[in-house]
Amino acid sequence: MKTSNQPFIGTIGHYVFILGFLFLATSCNDGPKKDKTSKTETEEIATVNDIYWNVKAIHPDGKSLAIKAFDNEGKSFDIKAIQNSDQDSFLDVKAIVDGKQLPVKMLESENQFVPVAAINNEGTKYYVKAITAEGEKLDVKGVARFGNIVIVKAITKKGDSYGVKAVSPTGQLNDIKGIKIARGEREMVLKGIGIHAHVKAMHPAANEDDFRISTKKKKKTEYKSDFERIIWNIKAVTADGQNLDVKAFDAEGNTFDVKATQDSKQHSFMNIKAIVEGAELPVKIMESSDEYAPVNAIGRNGVIYEIKAITNDDVKLDVKGISRSGNIINVKAINVHGEFYGVKAFAPDGKLNQVKGIKIFDRKVEMNVQGHPVYAHLKAISQ
Repeated sequence: MKTSNQPFIGTIGHYVFILGFLFLATSCNDGPKKDKTSKTETEEIATVNDIYWNVKAIHPDGKSLAIKAFDNEGKSFDIKAIQNSDQDSFLDVKAIVDGKQLPVKMLESENQFVPVAAINNEGTKYYVKAITAEGEKLDVKGVARFGNIVIVKAITKKGDSYGVKAVSPTGQLNDIKGIKIARGEREMVLKGIGIHAHVKAMHPAANEDDFRISTKKKKKTEYKSDFERIIWNIKAVTADGQNLDVKAFDAEGNTFDVKATQDSKQHSFMNIKAIVEGAELPVKIMESSDEYAPVNAIGRNGVIYEIKAITNDDVKLDVKGISRSGNIINVKAINVHGEFYGVKAFAPDGKLNQVKGIKIFDRKVEMNVQGHPVYAHLKAISQ
């Protein structure tokens, strides 16, 4: 009688099935796993090779005067505004000393005119001067404060003053200004030196060249302004031109106004505040590992107020820092479809500023406010 092979074949088939199943399961386990890491930080826009803008004082006859930093022995070093991204509206100003880029700052002073100097890691100061065709050195000083900016001029011995500009290789002009983040006289201490303002190159403002500035030397007094404050409205602008209110929200859902405040004649660099029960709270872009950086007002005891845009049908849209371009953080409202709306500041007479995050330092965290790490300062700037 012929013995049947069917049980044996069935057994082999059973094992082949099991092995195949195990192989398939193993392959699935070795496949791509769900990413459990946090999202990337605010996207960095592609940088460009450094573009060096020359820094010059402009004589009334149109001629330009070289501006240099000088050490104690009288050796001179170049001063440049440095463009390292696709934006040119807010550039660092550096002294190039022995191949190193040194920050240029306005120093604390008891006098109305504050000196401008580069500072190295040892705390050595390189004072900034303009040089005439005859070789005379003119002081470069911060001569007058208007809100968050300090006007910079080169000053002759007769008291005449010349504007100071950054000139790009293509002939574009930026104004050299002192920028203040703090309300008081002192911004910070750098290598043991009191700093009054940070020197930057910004797009020219329409009205600042017309400001009347006294060049008579006198003792500095506490900064005060008799300017009648102007409140600018903050809006998110949709693709079809609708302006959406931007508000601050507390944890209970209560809403508070968010405004840009013009506290002087200049409106090229203004604070943005949340108005909460009569208090003006700073609005910042927070350090975060999220894909887009949150924009918050920071209240007493570190209370956080989220900044949102509100649609006509009462939908709340996140307002975030979405990308970085050099010293500028681009700020947008984000709708439910992931589309971006620009955020603007509107003056009562129709003037328009951009709402941007501003980086003063190269480091990731600018400062800590009530225990919260701040990535950038929210400002309304002319562009």
